[in-house]
Amino acid sequence: MPRPAVVVALPTEETAPVAAELKGAGFEAIPVAHPDQLEALLRERRDIAVAVLDGETDLDSWLEYYSLLHEDGRSVAALMVVSPRALERFAGDGTSLQDEYLTRPYSAESIRWRVEAMCIRSVTVDDGSGSEVLSGELKGFNGWGAKATVLVVFNPKGGVGKTTIATNLAAAIQARGSQRVLLVDADTVTGHILSSLGLDTAPTVADIWRDEAETNEPALPLNQLAAEHSSGMRVLALTNSPLHVDVLDPERVAQGIESTRHSFDVIVIDLHPSYSALNRAVFGLADRILVPVTPDVPAIKAAIQLRDVAADLGIRERLSMIVNRANSGVTVEDMERAIGMPALSLIRSGGLLFVKASNEGRTVIDRYPKEKVAEDFHTLADKLMLPTPEGNGEGATTKTGFRLFGRAKEPARA
Repeated sequence: MPRPAVVVALPTEETAPVAAELKGAGFEAIPVAHPDQLEALLRERRDIAVAVLDGETDLDSWLEYYSLLHEDGRSVAALMVVSPRALERFAGDGTSLQDEYLTRPYSAESIRWRVEAMCIRSVTVDDGSGSEVLSGELKGFNGWGAKATVLVVFNPKGGVGKTTIATNLAAAIQARGSQRVLLVDADTVTGHILSSLGLDTAPTVADIWRDEAETNEPALPLNQLAAEHSSGMRVLALTNSPLHVDVLDPERVAQGIESTRHSFDVIVIDLHPSYSALNRAVFGLADRILVPVTPDVPAIKAAIQLRDVAADLGIRERLSMIVNRANSGVTVEDMERAIGMPALSLIRSGGLLFVKASNEGRTVIDRYPKEKVAEDFHTLADKLMLPTPEGNGEGATTKTGFRLFGRAKEPARA
């Protein structure tokens, strides 16, 4: 099925490179210079999935554009490009939850990946003839709008405790008992979450999709492939071998993860330390990207690099630093100053506790619940969950009361 159309209503000097990037990704990019053009276009076309709007230069035109996207029963998602100062004016202004914001300066590639993610979020269930991109809610499914919060754990440097944090954070959230948690091992090179949790025999996404290609039998959706751990959380791995990644198309993986969001309250995703196409597709799904950093110079330099790359990709506002093995080297204050990012939470060194728990196929959370390091993960979970009564006007929330990060103010540091 052809990719949907995307309207581009940006200043002239920005429209051409953005349209070219979108066209290169297979979208039909349609430049629009006046609200009248958009009105005529919307009367003729039903395949427009996203409109990229300038929310800063001409506010009157923006209001006209935005109103047209929602007239006559339409609900076309808007990606609004604004300055950091203007972003505060738009946040919580009553725009639709399907809308997104991107702050200047930005790259054409960051627009492309944000549009990719927004289109994935509007995909219906595949009936075998190919998934269809629609606006609005899934017909026949109640509560589709209540979707899981996606927490991605990433650092471009290995050895900083990324997998340890992803696994134990997921377990800490699951331990509350009221949450349905999915842990995804998306590290396609060195991922080992299944073996660490004693789930070696669980099938991987690559296994199932290779079987699908060989038998022509449709694969089960990802939420049904996830194995259940003794802690209660569900666990899914993309692959158990770096040689078996040919079937893991980035767009299909992102679409598969997005389709599981109605089945869980929280999804925690562990990524390989690279800026691969797969990782960039997953970044587009993230409500928050947790960046584990150890207190040493190489890890700090990697975090600085990520901060700069994230700005180019339009995801800078989603980053949150987690200081791992805290107080064992460079001070937290010096790390914050060097990286330019406050520490959301501190995790002390757990030493052999992690090794012993892993040898038993468990996490520190359920094996050593009274240890200080387990308390650190519960503290991190508390900061991320931010329970907020629905409808209190303090920002968008999911069905579990999770604040949708990027649409609300950052939590105060404890």
